[in-house]
Amino acid sequence: MTFRKVLIANRGEIALRILEACRELSIDTVAVFSQADAGMPYLKLAGESLCIGPADPAKSYLSIPAIISAAELSGAEAIHPGYGFLAESPDFVEVCEDHGLAFIGPPREVMALLGNKVAAREAVASAGVPVLPGEAIPEGEDAVPAGERIGYPLLVKSTYGGGGRGMRFVSEPEDLAGAVLAARAEAKAACGDGSLYLERAVESPRHIEVQVLADAEGNIVHFGERECSIQRRHQKLIEESPASHLDEETRSALHASAIAAARAVGYLNAGTVEFVLDSDDRFYFIEMNARIQVEHSVSEVVSGVNLVKEQIRIASGDRLRFAQEDILIRGHALECRINAEDPKRGFLPSSGRVTIDELPNGFGIRVDTHLYNGMQVLPYYDSLVAKIISWGEDREEACIRMYTALERFRVRGIETTRSFAQEIISHPAFRQQRLTTDFLANLAAE
Repeated sequence: MTFRKVLIANRGEIALRILEACRELSIDTVAVFSQADAGMPYLKLAGESLCIGPADPAKSYLSIPAIISAAELSGAEAIHPGYGFLAESPDFVEVCEDHGLAFIGPPREVMALLGNKVAAREAVASAGVPVLPGEAIPEGEDAVPAGERIGYPLLVKSTYGGGGRGMRFVSEPEDLAGAVLAARAEAKAACGDGSLYLERAVESPRHIEVQVLADAEGNIVHFGERECSIQRRHQKLIEESPASHLDEETRSALHASAIAAARAVGYLNAGTVEFVLDSDDRFYFIEMNARIQVEHSVSEVVSGVNLVKEQIRIASGDRLRFAQEDILIRGHALECRINAEDPKRGFLPSSGRVTIDELPNGFGIRVDTHLYNGMQVLPYYDSLVAKIISWGEDREEACIRMYTALERFRVRGIETTRSFAQEIISHPAFRQQRLTTDFLANLAAE
């Protein structure tokens, strides 16, 4: 079965990517938008577009009734959630199912399982995937005994949170009680649930993830791994594929563990299995993201596969079109996220009307963006305004191309992280591939 019409329940560059993929598959599209996004040029590329509410995301892009109403009004058969907003909401998937709409992503039960970090750990551990020592901490229970069993340093984590919300690093036992109290309050405020667990911390780890696709017949393939260690406050800034400084035995084991994890939870569609690596290249599962991710672009560039199109094919019932041996990773790709933030003012969000003087192009350069001349960047949504992706025969060539591309990303009216990305790309530690999640903290301390 091929979908006739797909509703795109998102905005910005990912909405444009989905729209383009649908066009290439000869599928009609419905683009939804908030009143703040009414002037987005990509809306004109859709078969039809519908306003679903005011600028406030809670009343538009996060409003399940508004999106379902738009789907029913337009006659859409399927909904693609992109990333962010409702992309990882089991409740949204359930409502889609109740209204006879296909959800382009994993089933509700799988999403709910992966949303519970403790349950996900247990599921993949049962399949032999390495996990760090950890224990759930029921509300009202003293965490100190569990901390002693796990050992220090450790992390206090939200069972249902993400993006660093409800997370605390604890190096000494006397600091645990206060960290648990603060993390529980933050987790409850962020996701409505204060459930926590403790996990042994890896100091100065690398963050590496594996992109997978799975179809309804149980076929699962991976697209290599991505290095995602350059982060600020647990938010990724620069990603690359493949990861460097990995011996082939470790690389193969990472890929095999990602496939095993996906199989253990009954995964379907596109997903990402995330790991931390210690200084001895021992790796441990931390979570699986049940959606397409911002950084999927680097995997597309090195593999030559349009992952968004494959998502749609799988959701329509198609089996995977390739076996693992058909997926060849060629060259090296980098991605820099360009955010509307001011690094000189503590990364404060930046708003304003955009004037584009130049956008990069040329061999080995890809720019994913929804920016246009005169666009008003508003404070209601995520600060991501563009992704610049470079490809090279090797990492050094990709870095050189990226630096030049960043030089040619010239916009006025807003502050961006462009120059900050250049500083990272040109840093000796980055070029020497000395990458850990505390890279930026070390950079700030210089």
